[in-house]
Amino acid sequence: MPESAHRYGDPDLRRRYEAAGFLGRVGFGERAALLVIDMAGAWTEPREQLGSNLDGVLRSILALLTVARASQTPVYFTTMAYDSPEAIGTVVSRKLTNLHQMITGSDRVQLVPALKRRPEEPLLVKPRASAFFGTPLLEILKQERVDTVVVTGCSTSGCIRATCESAFDNDLHVIVPLEAVGDRSPTAHEANLFDIDARYADVVPLEEVLRWLSAIKPSAGADAF
Repeated sequence: MPESAHRYGDPDLRRRYEAAGFLGRVGFGERAALLVIDMAGAWTEPREQLGSNLDGVLRSILALLTVARASQTPVYFTTMAYDSPEAIGTVVSRKLTNLHQMITGSDRVQLVPALKRRPEEPLLVKPRASAFFGTPLLEILKQERVDTVVVTGCSTSGCIRATCESAFDNDLHVIVPLEAVGDRSPTAHEANLFDIDARYADVVPLEEVLRWLSAIKPSAGADAF
């Protein structure tokens, strides 16, 4: 029997994984936060070493931001930046030479202006792929009584996957809007979307997430708990 393609939309592979006990659905919890991962110049500008065209992803994130802000859903942004090459770490520096370009204060690590981050929306500078590694994100989410994270941004095969795994490991509901994540490699995007959906998160259409966030009443903030 030929091997099924390792891609998000492969029905044969999905049936095999379901039979093996993967691909369970967890759905949304009670209180969500929107995570916007690494939508900064280094990743969103195609001319950059790490860059690719993420215009469609950006449009989807902007739609989510509009609804999240209207419903007072907490929003958190991330980027990666280092004050010096020594701050990267010896092994990581050798493996990921592109991190040498992530200089604190440079245009590469600045968020896309279209996101219009608000003062009350934290920007977390993370040293590794996961938004939870070396940042106070988990403690903040606990304080806000968040049990669901909507993970958006880039790259699907790296920081999105790592963030989803960390969130799942901390027993959070993890939701990935299909149209709101992207990668410089279409095949890596497809394969990792499948793995994320199978192991860590529910990958769902953007419209489903928008409907769910839209149903949240603005008064249902942290004070309601």
